[in-house]
Amino acid sequence: MTDPLIQLKHAHVTHRARSGGLLTRDRVHALTDADLTLTPGETIGIVGESGCGKSTLAKVLVGVQRPTTGTVEFDGQNLWTMPNAERRAAIGTGAGMIFQDPSTALNRRLTVRRILRDPLDVHRRGTPAEREDRVRELMNLVGLPQVLADGLPGQLSGGQRQRVAIARALALNPRLVVADEPTSALDVSVRAQILNLLLDLKERLGLALVFVSHDIQTVRRMSDRVVTMYLGRIVEESPADTVLTRSRHPYTRALFSATPGLLDPIDPIPLAGPVPSATRPPSGCPFRTRCWKADAECAASMPDFTESAAEGSGHRFRCHHPVDDGQSLHELVTQAAATAVPQESS
Repeated sequence: MTDPLIQLKHAHVTHRARSGGLLTRDRVHALTDADLTLTPGETIGIVGESGCGKSTLAKVLVGVQRPTTGTVEFDGQNLWTMPNAERRAAIGTGAGMIFQDPSTALNRRLTVRRILRDPLDVHRRGTPAEREDRVRELMNLVGLPQVLADGLPGQLSGGQRQRVAIARALALNPRLVVADEPTSALDVSVRAQILNLLLDLKERLGLALVFVSHDIQTVRRMSDRVVTMYLGRIVEESPADTVLTRSRHPYTRALFSATPGLLDPIDPIPLAGPVPSATRPPSGCPFRTRCWKADAECAASMPDFTESAAEGSGHRFRCHHPVDDGQSLHELVTQAAATAVPQESS
């Protein structure tokens, strides 16, 4: 087996947020008990509704966000027990991040050349001449004409700005790239170009890729594994090629049912009730307040992960009453529609 490139173990992230008064602070549970392993060259897609913790998980993976508790290991080393300088060097050169909106992720006062040289200057890679060569190489790599090197981000199109952001993330030859909603701020006409570029770069450079997106069908096509998150928890990991038909967690099936294929139109699985608050999550399984299969056992405890019966599939899920393996979407829609009034939220 390949040694993990990055490994999360029981990672929790909680924030303090004011609510109700100047002296009152709630605890926001942004990430709860996250375990995740990523191997070199693998692509993991992360899906879930807004506020489920996808971006928090992405920031933890690249060392931007320190977990409140738990460990993050990069190449077998615990990031947060390293000296600060050593951690910055390890994660700064070993991982890159592509943010959601390139218009805010890039310094609008710096030219493209300066933006791409910045990581090389900070980490003192090569001579000044070699850094200039690397800038030209990076621009060629992401399909940017050299005449744009002295342009400012505001003079570029949205697609060109995102290509600059991708080039900057690749400047130091990282082994891991985390793309957090990399196409959501772009026009539909250029999204496919950026996605195809990411896939091409992943194959050519042998990158491990974490792809975060609301577009769950794109995640499925881009990824080797799909990670489903709900209210700060990882509730399922499934092979991407079987996530539509073999996923076992009710939430994963409901999520993917919301974007059915045109050749097989069907109403999505209905979910009753609002999304619970991250400051006051429900007892037990957080999805139980909207789940058509929930009962008293779901309110009493959060289930442990169950591994799929198929050995080596990498499929695991947390559910007391999982969907039957291979159960059709038509059956699930009918079953969920006939459910009773949802449970209380706490």
